Amino acid sequence: MLMVSSNMKIAFVTGHVALLNVSELITKNKILNTGIQLNYSLQKDFNIQNPKIAILGLNPHAGEDGVLGDEEIKTIIPAIKEINKSDIIAEGPFPADSFFVEGNLKKYDGIIAMYHDQGLIPFKSQSFSKGVNFTAGLDVTRTSPVHGTAYNIAGLNKANEESLLHAIRQAVEIDKNRKISL
Repeated sequence: MLMVSSNMKIAFVTGHVALLNVSELITKNKILNTGIQLNYSLQKDFNIQNPKIAILGLNPHAGEDGVLGDEEIKTIIPAIKEINKSDIIAEGPFPADSFFVEGNLKKYDGIIAMYHDQGLIPFKSQSFSKGVNFTAGLDVTRTSPVHGTAYNIAGLNKANEESLLHAIRQAVEIDKNRKISL
């Protein structure tokens, strides 16, 4: 799952899991694989030649050097170093509570969040009606509105089609970029 808007592209190490289980699911390999996949998608699907990726920490203030948790020291920083060995530009870990400001969003082509709400709260706050959910790594292009299907309001004349239109436009753009990268 890659959430896409005009000002950010954000991938996730974990998906729809309970917050209680997040820290045990974050591994060096999962961060590495997410970084490699995001980098590949930024190049192939979005035509960004040398993408720069920001990686968020898990704990408040990115752990404050182990004071607020050691996942950054034990797992995230080693994963970032491994990603950089693959000739991918990745930096972090950044504190999630202060990362999503205009300067950072302009500086990085992609963002890796450790868990669902860490990335989706700022994403949807800034891009709810214009955001797109893109499934990276598939041979076919798959996009959808950021808010999902909204079956609960189907037929009630309450839906806003803006996110659907953005999803369609994004799919067309990704297909064009893939043809360029062949």
